[in-house]
Amino acid sequence: MPHNSKPDFTRPLLEISAQERQRILARLSFLYGETEAKSWMPELERILKVYYAYKHQEAIAAEREFDRSNRFTERDLILITYGDLLRSNSRSPLVTLERFIRDILRYDRLFSTIHLLPFFPYSSDRGFSITDFTAVNLSLGSWEDIEEIGEQYQLMFDGVFNHVSSQGQAFLEMLGGNRAYKDWAIVYHCADELTPEQRRQIVRPRTSDVLTRYQSIDGPIWVWTTFSADQIDLNYKNPKVLMGTIETLLLYVRHGADIIRLDAATYLWKEPGTTCVNLPQTHELIKLFRDVLNVVAPGVALITETNVPHQDNISYFGDGSDEAQMIYNFALPPLVLYTFYKEDTTVLSEWAKDLEYPSATTTFFNILDTHDGIGLMGVKDILPQAEIDFIIQKAREHGAFVSYRTGADGKREPYEINTTWFSALNLDNSREDMAFQVKRFVASRSIALALRGVPGIYFHGLIGTRNDVETVRKTKFKRDINRQVLQEEDLIIALKDPHSKLSLLASELGKLLEVRVKQSAFHPNGKQQIFRLSPDVFIVWRTSPNGDEHILTLTNVTHKICQIEIPLSELGVKECHWYDLVGRRGWMAQGQNLEVILQPYDVVWLIPFTEIERSIESEEG
Repeated sequence: MPHNSKPDFTRPLLEISAQERQRILARLSFLYGETEAKSWMPELERILKVYYAYKHQEAIAAEREFDRSNRFTERDLILITYGDLLRSNSRSPLVTLERFIRDILRYDRLFSTIHLLPFFPYSSDRGFSITDFTAVNLSLGSWEDIEEIGEQYQLMFDGVFNHVSSQGQAFLEMLGGNRAYKDWAIVYHCADELTPEQRRQIVRPRTSDVLTRYQSIDGPIWVWTTFSADQIDLNYKNPKVLMGTIETLLLYVRHGADIIRLDAATYLWKEPGTTCVNLPQTHELIKLFRDVLNVVAPGVALITETNVPHQDNISYFGDGSDEAQMIYNFALPPLVLYTFYKEDTTVLSEWAKDLEYPSATTTFFNILDTHDGIGLMGVKDILPQAEIDFIIQKAREHGAFVSYRTGADGKREPYEINTTWFSALNLDNSREDMAFQVKRFVASRSIALALRGVPGIYFHGLIGTRNDVETVRKTKFKRDINRQVLQEEDLIIALKDPHSKLSLLASELGKLLEVRVKQSAFHPNGKQQIFRLSPDVFIVWRTSPNGDEHILTLTNVTHKICQIEIPLSELGVKECHWYDLVGRRGWMAQGQNLEVILQPYDVVWLIPFTEIERSIESEEG
């Protein structure tokens, strides 16, 4: 661990440069005004100095050599999981998970990072209504378990900084009249203080009432609850709340967080009379978090979870140097699903050709499935509503549920599809051969692996779980369709059967992942070009940052055999002999064209044969 168990105040304290101090003070002034900002600046500096006193000298020295443009590379692959999705009879869930990835699947050399979804004590929403931000849920394990995982992998923690549990100490103290917690939440003394017009303007991912009544020591109050009655929104208009959040952020870094996921970042700042999403103050809060980390932990990255239309989403990159280093590519999952439902790459290719991020220190997090489901907001400005409705209808036919939100006009509208990725692509009662279903599934995943960015895979997407409708029937919570808790022993038995879905997936997807993390052409800062030669095939031309390696990826998104001719002149590479890294066979160009025949749902990743030869010679030399 790069941190000591106790702060060491005997060595020199953190020195904040004048430029850093001025930048942070400007952020605080934007949020609270100059006078209030100056009064809180000493407290923020104290928090930073205390954190810094925990750091090992070796970690401080290493940060001086840190290359921010190489924060993410082709070797980065992120596994998204709850700490307790996998259980055994003899070990804690966290230890069971790490052992399964390392010893059973043998994927430890593939995944660079594990995103542990909230592992704190909680009261609802599968961990996202936290009662204690400083502790590990005893049913999962301990901080020691998490830090041990951190010795093998980088770790992503959730910064659930938008809200707290109604059962948490802070809110209970506020209800009890403790002045230290005054204005911790957004409080109204009458529900009508938030006018009908103001309510209509608010955009939320839920359809419940935005205000929830609670009884305080001084009488009834109504508090702002974006997500549920149990999730009390924090009031960032109170600087004391911000200071507490920054302390929590740095606590996570002390416990090994390499990436902090800012959950529900869209809604951090509320301003009645606006939509209360993507407000300038929200961006300023995230930029302040970035400033703080730049000063004391520059190797730690921020990722924003902002399930909003694509243009709003990419705004969280800021200018490329001052906000999130990574954002979820939320448009990708519904577009890939649409592509496979239609068996047509036209829309996906048109969208992907313009994918850019603003600097070498930013990148996309390319996911297809998450613990929540398949968000629809990302394609709101990309697909017509009729096509979004088509995706929803097809997903319903595959056994999916749909969750709704309250739009800007106060109307109810679809927000996300709740399903596992395997069920979204394959009918439960399909008569297709399992190997064929797995091939379609792997083909869909190849798209997220081929595009610029860092790929992430949710645990249930890794093992191909089907929809868990039974649990939804019991809990009445649609998102539980994709959160099934499994027994390690059952998966081990399935892996022993070479014809099982899990065994086939471990072989086929594992092969793809193994290639992906070894090729420098897939570096997030490498170039990307989309070729639109056939609606049947998604084609990406990737080039390493130094220009030494090229890979042409082709994915057949249809159930039929496709033949495609690739003009070599458009690739800018004069090469006759190509090698398929996935299929492990050669392809010869005929004249000026490379002709490739793709079987249904084939994935072909072609590299010029001379580049393989050159890499071998460089290693020998």
